[in-house]
Amino acid sequence: MAMKRVVLEIGMGTDIRGSDPTKAAVRALRDALWHNSLSIAKALNMDTDSMITEVTIGVPDPDRVDRDEVLAVLPHGSGTINVVEGGLKIPKDDSDDNTLIAHAAAVVRLDLA
Repeated sequence: MAMKRVVLEIGMGTDIRGSDPTKAAVRALRDALWHNSLSIAKALNMDTDSMITEVTIGVPDPDRVDRDEVLAVLPHGSGTINVVEGGLKIPKDDSDDNTLIAHAAAVVRLDLA
């Protein structure tokens, strides 16, 4: 058997106040996942926990992202995460604070013939 890509989900998340890249990343992954109800595993008579999700997050300050907190969003199976420089950092006029935007891509794989 081989791991096959069966789903690609895309999302966006923000931290409007606080410049927290983890908060923006968590919201981006939730945005990608929470608009769907994946039934493909069950349709193939597989356990939903057999899904492996490869998460890529694009966010300013990627080294500040708590990867375990982001992966904890996954409702089924296991996952890996790659956090890269991306998204947007929008400075605020009246303070040193920024609004952060993160983007998420979640590729779901199943072990199929």
